[in-house]
Amino acid sequence: MADLVLQGLCKKYGDVTALDRLDLTVRPGEFVSLLGPSGCGKTTTLQMIAGFIEPTAGTIMLGDQDLVRLTPDKRGLGIVFQSYALFPHMTVRQNVAFGLEMRRTPAAEIETRVKDVLAMVGLADKGERYPRQMSGGQQQRVALARALVIRPAILLLDEPLSNLDAKMREDMQVELRQIQQTLGTTTILVTHDQHEALALSDRIVVMSAGKVEQIGAPFEVYERPATPFVAAFLGKTNQFTGVGTGRELRVAGDAVLPSGTVGTVVLSVRPEKLQLLGPDQPGLRGRVSLRVFQGNHWLFHVATDAGQAVVIRQNDGRPVPDEGSAIRLGMKAEDVQVRLASAA
Repeated sequence: MADLVLQGLCKKYGDVTALDRLDLTVRPGEFVSLLGPSGCGKTTTLQMIAGFIEPTAGTIMLGDQDLVRLTPDKRGLGIVFQSYALFPHMTVRQNVAFGLEMRRTPAAEIETRVKDVLAMVGLADKGERYPRQMSGGQQQRVALARALVIRPAILLLDEPLSNLDAKMREDMQVELRQIQQTLGTTTILVTHDQHEALALSDRIVVMSAGKVEQIGAPFEVYERPATPFVAAFLGKTNQFTGVGTGRELRVAGDAVLPSGTVGTVVLSVRPEKLQLLGPDQPGLRGRVSLRVFQGNHWLFHVATDAGQAVVIRQNDGRPVPDEGSAIRLGMKAEDVQVRLASAA
């Protein structure tokens, strides 16, 4: 197994830059997600790795192999598309065996490998069915089995779970991660779903407008976003404009944190990090404008003089403030990112 190294990778369409000088090393066995909104360059990156798009500049190396010089069928990569791209006239077994047949693998080996991979994805008894006879989740497993049976150097996943309902998507995330960890296959996922990237990845590459905003482990990019874009895109975040007096940070006139900062600042804090306090306690004054019960947690909208705030509180059985209640929002220094307004 070898590192996949993307260096200075760039793609332009006329005057439009779809990807601007991407540098990324994916280690053997690593699960990396390319995360961002539509048009950020993530799918373009995946298609250049696969060989469907030629880079304008830069290199794609897998160990000592220059993938740019190889046609897609010579790169040894497994690909699962958003649409699954199964052959409707072939059975599940035939779909999965197709790649091995194209590689002229001996028939006995094909039979063994197809049987093993179908068992791995939970379809051991579905080999003679056709795609039209299967649910979306089962079709997704067939597509995954077809990609894995060739024992690819790298598995490329192009939003493979986006056509599934919410419950099936969560179940498949767990299964996909378990299969990937069992096989140790280097995997690159393209997704616009923040929760999916957080759940599956060893590292996340957050992208915007063709450029990388941040690369890091899920906990790192969520808890310590490098840019305002990452903070806003990777989950909900509250932003307040405040003033540093040299002794404390004040928001809408209320002291919220001790700090030696002087000047106008922007505070970013996740909804689950804000504390709902009594009206006589220190913090940012507000009033509960909306309270929604969501099973394992409560969601609050709180109107403050600094703007609307979103607060999430875990459901631990204790009473929570009613709508219309005057409260204070407390925060801890370690949970808040503070930037000077000029740098925010």
